[in-house]
Amino acid sequence: MAKYLLLKHYRGAPAPVNNVPMDQWTPDEVSAHMQYMHDFAAKLKGTGEYVDGQALAPEGTFVRYDGEGRPPVTDGPFAETKDLIAGWMVIDVETYERAIELAGELSAAPGAGGKPIHEWLELRPFYGVSPT
Repeated sequence: MAKYLLLKHYRGAPAPVNNVPMDQWTPDEVSAHMQYMHDFAAKLKGTGEYVDGQALAPEGTFVRYDGEGRPPVTDGPFAETKDLIAGWMVIDVETYERAIELAGELSAAPGAGGKPIHEWLELRPFYGVSPT
């Protein structure tokens, strides 16, 4: 088994087919999208391929060590993951081909108008774990 990270992006990836930003969706469209994500995760839990996943809030802060008791906190001036990463899912699958298959299926989550987004997802193997 090999673990992969599936990243959903707010921006930074190629434009999806159904390219209407989520903040312009109706409440029912958002609910349908979230239900698809929930059902997808439940299916992978059933096959033993789901490890974890979360949607991320747009708020975030950079923190780094700057000596004892004084970690500096900043909100810029660089590109921040809160502007880029919408959420993630970790899967544990037998083959790279299976990871590709699941990423493609997740890409079809519904968006505006109930139509599949066909968004680009970033698929990354965990460091030090060779793809099968």
